[in-house]
Amino acid sequence: MTAATTYRALLRTPGAAAFFVPTALGRIGIAMTSLSIVWLVRAATGSYATAGLVTGAFAVADALAGPQVGRLIDRFGQNRVLPSAVAAHAVAVAALVLSAVNDAPGWLLAIAGALVGASLPQLSAVALARWSALLDGERRATLPSAYALESLSNSVAYLVGPALVSTIAAAGRPVLGTLSAAALVVAGGSVLALQRRTAPPVAARDGGHAHHRRALLRPGFVVLVGVNTAIGGFFGTMSIAVTAFAVERDTPELAAVLFAASNAAGILAVLVYGLSRWRTDPRRQLAGAASALGLGSLPLLAGGSPAEVMAGVVAGVLLTAVAVPVVLVLGSVLADAVVDRGVLTEAFAWLGSASAAGSAVAATVAGLAVDGSGARGGLLVAVVAAGATATLALAGLRMLRPADQP
Repeated sequence: MTAATTYRALLRTPGAAAFFVPTALGRIGIAMTSLSIVWLVRAATGSYATAGLVTGAFAVADALAGPQVGRLIDRFGQNRVLPSAVAAHAVAVAALVLSAVNDAPGWLLAIAGALVGASLPQLSAVALARWSALLDGERRATLPSAYALESLSNSVAYLVGPALVSTIAAAGRPVLGTLSAAALVVAGGSVLALQRRTAPPVAARDGGHAHHRRALLRPGFVVLVGVNTAIGGFFGTMSIAVTAFAVERDTPELAAVLFAASNAAGILAVLVYGLSRWRTDPRRQLAGAASALGLGSLPLLAGGSPAEVMAGVVAGVLLTAVAVPVVLVLGSVLADAVVDRGVLTEAFAWLGSASAAGSAVAATVAGLAVDGSGARGGLLVAVVAAGATATLALAGLRMLRPADQP
């Protein structure tokens, strides 16, 4: 069976394509949003520092508010919350654009950027929760492939989105880039909200939701949050360390080549993972993939001649790129197993926020390491983050039992 056949069969599941397509379009908008803010604010103020401040406010607000939006969705239902979320996002983006074109001060732009992040619809978490509700009974075995399909959609979005918004902004239309990103998010979220057939049921209001939310404190889910934080740290570190490595060798263009190769390897890995029907327990799959990440990062610290160092970095980039998306897919699969369905959207949002937080903190640490010890210092931080991911996955193996297993 080919990958195309496997994923086509998933999308032929009644109701699946109706929510997958708008989510995929909305993801492209989300992938455009952060960079579009950089272009918009830089063009309006002439300051990269202000652009960084506003973008940082956007990212922090998204990470903090995302799980709360997910909580509301679980509590009241996707079809009730999503329309309000996309409307709030549209208003927030309009406020940011108007503030930018009217020369608002940096602090006001930062507030507007935070509102854009806080109102961002959690489309990935919503889609994962829909797959979980849709693939029940005998179709449950295809859930990992569905989550792999979502990961592929996300990877494609982060290839297409930044390139699209950069092209628009480089043509002198940064406002259009920001509005285009918002239009995709709002359109995708609005169409998704209309798909009632596949929306997960809402938890009972007579204390049921509070009972379900206690599942977020289960040791297994805490382990998954830790794994996502650590792997986010690895991802955030590599963006700094690989760039520093290329610049140190007076070949800055090498960074783009390595990132492109990494993205291609990651897409291929998750494509193959989603195609396969794995008989191994997902917990052991996670332990194996996380261990592969830790071991695969070791060549990043290879010594010797310049050619040997280069070969080590290339090998480390490619080996870890294969492991990262598989770890993230398995995190979603296991979250589905250890968390009650009544809080599944919030759980997926927490995993996304954990990755974002880990990436932000580690990028700062990696920057300091590069300033103090060069690119090798940044690569060392990446190896530590990869090792932490493997350690957490292995140490938490027993705690990742499904909620209905002893």
